[in-house]
Amino acid sequence: MNAKIAVLAGDGVGREIVPEAVKVLRAIGEKYHHTFEFVSADIGGQAIDKVGVPLPQDTLALAMQSDAVLLGAVGGPKWEGLEYSLRPERALLGIREALGLYANLRPAKVYADLVDASTLKREVIEGIDILVVRELTGGIYFGKPKGIETLANGEERGFNTEVYTTEEVRRIAKVAFEAARKRRKKVTSVDKANVLESSELWRRVVIDVHKGYPDVELGHMYVDNAAMQLVRNPRQFDVLLCNNIFGDILSDEAAMLTGSIGMLPSASIGAKVGLFEPIHGSAPDIAGKNIANPIATIASAAMMLSYAFQLDNEAEAIEQAIVKTLDLGYRTKDIQSPGASIVGTAEMGDAILRNLT
Repeated sequence: MNAKIAVLAGDGVGREIVPEAVKVLRAIGEKYHHTFEFVSADIGGQAIDKVGVPLPQDTLALAMQSDAVLLGAVGGPKWEGLEYSLRPERALLGIREALGLYANLRPAKVYADLVDASTLKREVIEGIDILVVRELTGGIYFGKPKGIETLANGEERGFNTEVYTTEEVRRIAKVAFEAARKRRKKVTSVDKANVLESSELWRRVVIDVHKGYPDVELGHMYVDNAAMQLVRNPRQFDVLLCNNIFGDILSDEAAMLTGSIGMLPSASIGAKVGLFEPIHGSAPDIAGKNIANPIATIASAAMMLSYAFQLDNEAEAIEQAIVKTLDLGYRTKDIQSPGASIVGTAEMGDAILRNLT
């Protein structure tokens, strides 16, 4: 097959980890006789420095004209003083909205060799395999009205609106149920229906969609309880269905069950082009030091092969190369363990590449 991939490394460690994923994808192309064309563009702080906006039109056009997007990370203290609409993070919301990326899939599983890297007890996290399905283009991050206004007494008031339509909930619920059918056939829908009208609608629509999936078990859990249960008994979960803000928070919590946020990939899919990225940020404190963990980005490339191109065998080859590399004792600093070989970003990428080819 032939495919055009937009490569948006972004800021901080994004500029170190994305090249490692690209070289793995190149190797996949050579091994399985696919042609991948990689075209790079700026996003986030890098784009601000060059053209004054976090999401240039050229970058967005490239993304929309590509078959998939590989993204690193954006942001950093350098740009925190900018007006809110011009900050690097606005590029993420902008590109998600423009590409119609309403579903964010974030797997969290514990590799057998990294069980002891987690801060939780082995008996709690051993064998967990959770998929967080997060609604990505609605909810409080996009709802209107929003803003900061000055009141008559001179005080300021900040406000955001949590809002969902029936169709927004229906389509993300379908993604969760379809995913569950390929896994352990269990969906836990997370809401706050006891106090939020938007969550009341969410629960009602999810129940209605579930009628079309009688083979999948459906449960409901308030978000505060879900946060507690994730660290108390994470193995009870298969697919977690969440709105935008709940999914944002719970997927990061789930990440730490695995020992490091540097291990977890994500896929954002919708009606148009899919976007694939690690769930961690730009980590400016370690940027440029060749110590960032590239595994989440390489695993995101595997998700790209599976979800964007339906190349499941190629995706599995990358996953097995990651497992073999960990079995051989290679570790970046964030997942170091006694007796392991501590390697840098590029060295970890090279090790995975060797075990792939």
